Amino acid sequence: MTLLAVERIKLFTTRSPWWCALVALVLTIGFAALIVGNSNEIAPATVASTQFGYSFGMAVIMVLAALSVTTEYRFGTMRTTFQAIPHRGSALIAKTTVVALLSLVIGEISAFGSLGVGMLLKPNADLALNSGADWINVAGVGVIYALAAVIAVSVGILLRHSAGAIALLMIYSLAVESLIQLIPTIGEKIYKWMPFNVADKFLTGNGASNAGRATGDGAPMSTAVLGQGWALLYFAAFAVVLLAIAVTVAKRRDA
Repeated sequence: MTLLAVERIKLFTTRSPWWCALVALVLTIGFAALIVGNSNEIAPATVASTQFGYSFGMAVIMVLAALSVTTEYRFGTMRTTFQAIPHRGSALIAKTTVVALLSLVIGEISAFGSLGVGMLLKPNADLALNSGADWINVAGVGVIYALAAVIAVSVGILLRHSAGAIALLMIYSLAVESLIQLIPTIGEKIYKWMPFNVADKFLTGNGASNAGRATGDGAPMSTAVLGQGWALLYFAAFAVVLLAIAVTVAKRRDA
């Protein structure tokens, strides 16, 4: 608990988490207002369409998570941390836990905030959470944000440089997975197992929360072959394995 308290203090005494949280909320809720505000009888507002901007908010969350590590390496405070806590794994896991919990909270606020804005803009639309698919599409955003934060912290530990870590995370999550589909013959097969594509499958399932509207107007439909539960486990396993690799590397090199 002491390590968690220390990491919480270190995180919240810097400005970047506050700014990143604000930007993530503005992006996700802003996109919800834009999509729902432009809905009509032909393309009605749905629970999924209120979550259209979650991927943009997730990108900001990963920036926040990466910076929580790389700034410590940049200013040398990580060396002090490792001197005070010889067991580097404990310190890094505590940091990851704090960042993941913050990301979970931001994700839930942004998801339910987006849904609330949709209800305000279109009070007659069917935006009630009437099914498990609806609940997962909204409440699941925070879970995905938390796991994405674990991935970003891991990349930050491995690279130790803010620009490099952020560039890699943004390029991969926003472009690389989609571009893999262009590989002849095997591209589509590989894409079905890409982590962020699988994460989308957890949120959207078979599209039940987007009924009545074009799938492109909600959270992205996934081509992953796993069911929703297995998709979450797959994404979580990817995050945990990457963190384990990062912690192992951190233990073996100079701070």
